[in-house]
Amino acid sequence: MSVNSVFLKGLTPEAKAALGSSLFEIKQFPFRMGRESRNLGKSENRPDSRRKPDSVRNNDIYLVELGRVFNVSREHLLIDYREGGYILMDRGSTCGTLVEGELVGEKRKGGSIPLRNNDVIIVGTSESKFIFKFVVLEEHS
Repeated sequence: MSVNSVFLKGLTPEAKAALGSSLFEIKQFPFRMGRESRNLGKSENRPDSRRKPDSVRNNDIYLVELGRVFNVSREHLLIDYREGGYILMDRGSTCGTLVEGELVGEKRKGGSIPLRNNDVIIVGTSESKFIFKFVVLEEHS
């Protein structure tokens, strides 16, 4: 019998910061990612703490994107396990997501693509700083 461990590996400093380390284990599906939309404190790049502790979270990982033009939507993508495989689904994002160079979603139209081990995921356009590698480790017992 085999059991899979699934990870996102941050390939850029911004991706690593969003994950809190270079490698993040996805322990529950569906797994949701999107842009942090709360105001940032003036002295740091961290969201303020106005979200109530008991509020329902829209995302499992929030990506902090500074500036006026955004690559990442507030509810951008999700990763799920279905029918024996992993899938990336667009959640109605504006810019979509690149998976191994193939565009999924954009213009709020949704869409999905199967995910394979070591696929590179760029959240948003090719200009996005949020670049991850999807890693599946199979453990035999």
